[in-house]
Amino acid sequence: MRIEPFGVEEWMNTYEMKAEYNIAETCVESLTVEELLNLSGDPGSAYREICNIKLTYGEIPGSVELRRAIASLYESMTEDNILITQGGIGANFLAQFSLIDPGDSVISVYPTYQQLYSVPKAFGASVNLWPLRPEKHFLPDIKELKAISESTKHLKMICLNNPNNPTGALMDEDFLKKIIDIAKSHGAYVLCDEVYRGLEHDASFKTPSIADLYERGISTGSMSKVFSLAGLRLGWIAGPPEVVRECFSHRNYMTISCGCIDEHLALVAMKCRNRLLGRNLQIVRENFATLSSWIDEEKHVRWIPPRAGTTAFLDFSRYNMPSRDFCKRLLDETGAFLVPGSAFGPEFEGWARIGFACTSEVLEKGLNCVSKFLRKLEGEIQKR
Repeated sequence: MRIEPFGVEEWMNTYEMKAEYNIAETCVESLTVEELLNLSGDPGSAYREICNIKLTYGEIPGSVELRRAIASLYESMTEDNILITQGGIGANFLAQFSLIDPGDSVISVYPTYQQLYSVPKAFGASVNLWPLRPEKHFLPDIKELKAISESTKHLKMICLNNPNNPTGALMDEDFLKKIIDIAKSHGAYVLCDEVYRGLEHDASFKTPSIADLYERGISTGSMSKVFSLAGLRLGWIAGPPEVVRECFSHRNYMTISCGCIDEHLALVAMKCRNRLLGRNLQIVRENFATLSSWIDEEKHVRWIPPRAGTTAFLDFSRYNMPSRDFCKRLLDETGAFLVPGSAFGPEFEGWARIGFACTSEVLEKGLNCVSKFLRKLEGEIQKR
């Protein structure tokens, strides 16, 4: 099986560890084990529980207690609707591996996490990209989806990412229901990567889940972004029981279980999630304000402000430099690290993704480095 190089991950793999100011990271500032146990309210007991874990495979689909806790993040899910996976990336891959056959058609929003469209293409599906455009605030056009779906044979799945990476755009319930109406007319699944769900910038809004809205809706989530526990490598699929069973059957060929200690720490996080989410929402909202103020000062940088998540897409096209060159020079000359827009596709040349859920110190110093770099570029432009 041939598969396209994963643009964002290859960029991160190559350069991330060289960054002094990593403002490309997409997880809310990661917790230490000690910080997590302290959030539990009784760190001594939590530590002793970990020490007493017997290192067996554990419950193969994931512990009932953990699956029940994850189900509580949804309105209509139970533990029977949840399957534990190795991260959100494992959840997306497993759902597509289990449901997509050669000759099927898939429609995916674009830009998004590349996995959502490159994996089904590698499996032999015909993939149509459904573009997100800045002039529409990076929300897709429903009329365009209808036209694409009507010209498509054997539509099997529509792939969404809500809230979106890299743009931070957010589809509300009314918008999702319009997508569901089109999916229903084809008997298609809707797979929605929801790893940023719960990090809304407006406290009055809560991102709906596709798994609660549609009987063929499949939600994927993880402990990485929202819960600051990427090191656990733990995610999940939430969806109809028959889909969970099909994914479980395929998962037998990929992994046995996801690890007792990882699952236990995830359960600790779930039990104290109100405190944990309070911490993380404060980081995201305060840093979003910092980033917004910086944008206001940088007259040659444009954006569509994100509504949720930890990322924003910044338009540096006025500097007339390929985005990879821009980001590589920025890193080499200042230590600040961004992701080039071209890593999401050639249409996004001139853009760059920033992650703003790091510590406030790293964000402020990183943005200061970007400003100094922009002044240098402006000086170079004037000399031409």
